[in-house]
Amino acid sequence: MAEAIAAARDASRPTAVAALFALTAGFVDTVGFVALFGLFTAHVTGNFVMIGAAFVGAHEGIIGKLLALPVFVLAVAATRLFILVRERDGRDAARPVLIGQLLFLILFLGCGMALAPFQHGDGATTILTGMCAVVAMAIQNAASRTVFAALAPTTVMTGNVTQIVIDLVDLAAGEAPGAKARLGKMLPPVMTFAAGALIGALGYAVFGYPALVLPILAIAAILVLHRRG
Repeated sequence: MAEAIAAARDASRPTAVAALFALTAGFVDTVGFVALFGLFTAHVTGNFVMIGAAFVGAHEGIIGKLLALPVFVLAVAATRLFILVRERDGRDAARPVLIGQLLFLILFLGCGMALAPFQHGDGATTILTGMCAVVAMAIQNAASRTVFAALAPTTVMTGNVTQIVIDLVDLAAGEAPGAKARLGKMLPPVMTFAAGALIGALGYAVFGYPALVLPILAIAAILVLHRRG
C-alpha cells in the first residue's frame, strides 16, 4: 500500500511542477504587461506587436520592449551554458537554475516596491524592473527546454491549446493513440497559466508589486518538489 501511494505521488509530481511553472508565467507576464506599460516578460516576441502598434498609436516603453529580446536571448544562453557545465561535471543543474529564477523574481518584486510608481515606460527604473522579470522568465524558458524538457511547455500556451484541441477531436473520432496521456499532461499548465494571468491582474490591482510573492512561492514549491524527487 505504501509503495502504491509513493508511486502515485511520484507520478503526480511532474504535473504539479508544470502547473506551478505555468502559474508563474501567467502571473508574471500579466503583471509585467499591466504594470510596465505593456511589456511582455514571458512571451517576449509579443513585444514586437506592441512596437508595431506604437507606429500607429500612442504606446510607451519602446526602449524596454526593444531591449527585452536581446536580454532574454543572453539570459537563455547564459542559463544553457551553466546547465552544460553542471551536466559535464555530473552535478544537478535543475536546483541552481530554479534558485536563479527565484532570485530574479525577488529582484523584480524588490525593484517594483522600491522604485514604483513609474512615470513613463522608457525610464531607467522602469526598464531595470522589467528586465529583472524578463531574465527570470528567460531562465524558466531555458529550463523548460532542457532540465524540465519532459514537462509540457509552461510559458507559451498556443502550442498546448492546439494539441489539446487536436486530441479532443481525435478522441471524438476514435483516433486517439496517446491522446488521453497528452491531455493529462497539457491541460493543467493551460488551466494554471490562465489562472495565473487572472490572479496576477487582480493581485496587482489590489496589492501592487507585493502580489509577486505568489509566483515566488510557486518557484519555492518547485524547489521543494525537486528536492523530494
